[in-house]
Amino acid sequence: MQPLEGGYFSAEVDKIAVGARYRYCLDGQWERPDPASRFQPEGVHGPSEVVNRNFAWTDHGWSGIPLEEYVLYELHVGTFTPQGTFDAIIPRISELAALGITAIELMPMAQFPGTRNWGYDGVYPYAVQNSYGGPVALKRFINACHQQGMAVVLDVVYNHLGPEGNCLADFGPYFADLDRTPWGQALNFDGPKSDDVRRYFVENALQWIVEFHVDGLRLDAIHAIVDRSARPFLEELRSLIHARANRLHRHVCLIAESNRNDARVVSPCHAGGLELDAVWNDDFHHSLHVSLTREQNGYYQDFSGPEDLARAFQQGFVYEGQYSKYRQRLQGSSSRKISGHRFIVFAQNHDQVGNRPTGQRLAQLVSFEQLKLAAAAVLLSPYVPLLFMGEEYGEPGPFPYFVSHSDPAIIEFVRNGRRTDLARFRWDEEMVDPQDEATFCRSILNWKLRTAGHHGLLWSFHQELLRLRRNVPALVRLDKDALQVTMLAETKAIVLRRWNESSHIFAVLHFADEPSQSRFPVPAGYWKRKLDSADPRWGGGGSQASDVLVPHGVVEMILSPWSAVLYEETTTS
Repeated sequence: MQPLEGGYFSAEVDKIAVGARYRYCLDGQWERPDPASRFQPEGVHGPSEVVNRNFAWTDHGWSGIPLEEYVLYELHVGTFTPQGTFDAIIPRISELAALGITAIELMPMAQFPGTRNWGYDGVYPYAVQNSYGGPVALKRFINACHQQGMAVVLDVVYNHLGPEGNCLADFGPYFADLDRTPWGQALNFDGPKSDDVRRYFVENALQWIVEFHVDGLRLDAIHAIVDRSARPFLEELRSLIHARANRLHRHVCLIAESNRNDARVVSPCHAGGLELDAVWNDDFHHSLHVSLTREQNGYYQDFSGPEDLARAFQQGFVYEGQYSKYRQRLQGSSSRKISGHRFIVFAQNHDQVGNRPTGQRLAQLVSFEQLKLAAAAVLLSPYVPLLFMGEEYGEPGPFPYFVSHSDPAIIEFVRNGRRTDLARFRWDEEMVDPQDEATFCRSILNWKLRTAGHHGLLWSFHQELLRLRRNVPALVRLDKDALQVTMLAETKAIVLRRWNESSHIFAVLHFADEPSQSRFPVPAGYWKRKLDSADPRWGGGGSQASDVLVPHGVVEMILSPWSAVLYEETTTS
């Protein structure tokens, strides 16, 4: 290869066909796969393969959907089906659409070591995981989703690379000399020769949008991206992605994960923000989780329960500058001016499940009535909801952290790292071994449960909530300014009132073990009960809530334990 300017090398080789495998030889000594490899058919230690980027797309009329219409479904390809491939998911897309899902969010699928991994140990950002089916299978999956009117969001990791098979540093100054993340060396986004490092990751993001027709990117742990530059990498990424989306006449969103409660992530550039499209709201999850489980260990110690959840409903972040006992410092900034559609909320996700020693899902921690209440809290909120795969029917299987490294030293390093992370919570259970294949196998969904007994009722309950969210104008509008939250401290109930022009609803979320007599303000009108989790239709024990209410400013109601009830204002006719 011949040297070019800026540290690049180039060569033209004749008669190379699709499927040819190759490596680069560095300084005549080390053979390495292509750092921008599109496919690693033999894994992270094997050669790269030449791929054909052409594909017979049939989504020509697809322009995506606005973020306000997203109902996200977080999915891990390797455990969603027994086969663990993109192709095996395709037959199930229609059922997710029937549930009311509008966007599938794939956990990371950049090439990682072995066949069992959450995906955050990827080392070839451009290559689609071989055990999932590779790049062509991903395109088939995305094409099929678009056929069903469903968007696809990819979880991408731009804060670190995994420890095994990571040879990016052999090709250039991709890593910072001094900065580190909790998972290894930080990427060089602001040091000497960082311009081309930034370009490497921007081009990666553009690849997913342009070549693979992806509708959005979930940016993993942006708080771990070390960048002191005047124009941050994330601002550059957002500007280029949105500009390309505009030229393609498509809706493309950038969703950030950040643990800082930093309103600047989604604030406009003219106000000093990054202007990303949305941010995960962990505070909503933590306050809901504590309301349901009463757990107070680890980061849950900062949350008191329904009072904090009411604050999350009204404002977004719970911590907007207060002192955090867990972090032992002030946490967050004000989110009052941030629109509801810029927050992603959830009752569980891969992190919150996997941050337990045995990976217990919410279905193993709380009752059936509490699962319905959790669903109502998320889906009746003025925010963009996310469901974690299997949540919709109460999947009983766990989802602990799992890997399949080949280096014994790395395996032990990962085990010790997980033990250290989990020690912050002081759990009583012993950690399952992330390297053990049985840990992975226990995480595979039992999809057949979705129609059985209480699992089927819970699935239908989610479907009905999503139908109401889609069809009732007051629920469609994701606007915190069209929301009133009343906290009934004595009965541990939250009253939500939402409106959109002539459409009005109110919902009561009750977080108590016993029935409660409650009294709260509701505008005069004719209110009809639209959904009640205590109704026998949903497997409840029966409700004392009236089918119709005609209040004169105040409602008195007996609330069932761990229940959610929704009323819509209507006319007597």
